[in-house]
Amino acid sequence: MTTIALITGANKGIGFEVSRQLAKKGIQVLVGARSAEKGQEAVKRLQEEGASAEFLAIDVTSEASISQAAQEVAQQHSQLDILCNNAGINPEFSQQIFSSEGLSLELLKQIYDANVFGAFFVIKAFLPLLKKSASGRIVNTSSTMGSLNDQSNPESMYYGVNTLGYNASKTTLNALTVQFAKELSNTSVKINSACPGWVKTDLGSDQAPRTVEEGARIIVELATLPEDGPNGGFFDENGSVPW
Repeated sequence: MTTIALITGANKGIGFEVSRQLAKKGIQVLVGARSAEKGQEAVKRLQEEGASAEFLAIDVTSEASISQAAQEVAQQHSQLDILCNNAGINPEFSQQIFSSEGLSLELLKQIYDANVFGAFFVIKAFLPLLKKSASGRIVNTSSTMGSLNDQSNPESMYYGVNTLGYNASKTTLNALTVQFAKELSNTSVKINSACPGWVKTDLGSDQAPRTVEEGARIIVELATLPEDGPNGGFFDENGSVPW
């Protein structure tokens, strides 16, 4: 049976590279994106490389869009094997907002809508399909900037990057990972958080030292875990990341 993977925010950056690397493993990828034009273009690029890929319209800030996407996958594929919650935003970094003074409540809500509430409802909507898989896998794309340990350490390279909303949203996303892991402990579904590192993307900027190929690896690894793999953890390419 063909393994089916859904990657949100997959039309560019890390999400596109995760799609590419999963496809190279013979996995059929559903390229999740808000824009049909950009999503279809990403699918075309993947198909030109020999990938089995199709576009799935999904806006993670819209409950109706998520529900419709889950219904479409149920009708066309009956189950889902891999879910990569990759879609996310960090407007504070691009706008150089590094204090609470510059962070409006409206912007904080927008960050949580995309990075937390969207991830929660995507998991909830697709969980019935994941439970039909013999080895369902969920990967939440998090960040070391959401590590309370890291953010409390003055020696951390990220200590001075006080993007309050983004950092807090990734901490909350990690908490969701832990809670879902407990809920799913007696099922075939595993869920983990992944930190791809600071990657050259629209979100990470050209200042980032890592490539999308490097950043995608840990997500792909967690998406294809064996039966004895971890559940409810937080990892980067070097191993466990402190909460």
